[in-house]
Amino acid sequence: MLPELRASATLPSPDHLTREECLELLAGCQVGRMVFTVGALPAVVPVAIALDTGAVVCRTASGSRLAHAADGQVLALQADEIDVSTRSGWSVVATGVAGVVRDGPEARRIADLVRPWVPGHDDVGIRLPLTVVTGRRLPGRRTSP
Repeated sequence: MLPELRASATLPSPDHLTREECLELLAGCQVGRMVFTVGALPAVVPVAIALDTGAVVCRTASGSRLAHAADGQVLALQADEIDVSTRSGWSVVATGVAGVVRDGPEARRIADLVRPWVPGHDDVGIRLPLTVVTGRRLPGRRTSP
């Protein structure tokens, strides 16, 4: 057996989180990674996020890859908090059929909820319904062998 495999075999297995636990963790998140497809290949971009009535919302530029890939397509949002030194933390993935919100009251609502971290012209909102939500808690290193 390879040394890397022996070392990882001593770590405890991740605990699966309930939907409610996942939503609670997402509610405290400001940034996640949006996963989408461009030309049949996976793409991932960091986005500022907020929870809003059964969905994760973010903003992007209307000409961005994310905006072009999002409307009516399946996207996933991954968010986590990991402590590398203790190998503990959590990870949540939300998946659903996304929609692009270009104007109107919903666009204004998303703009009020999400403050982008990167300056730019984030003129459209993305709404990702929380259709499938899964999560894992990483318990960290065992204290004894």
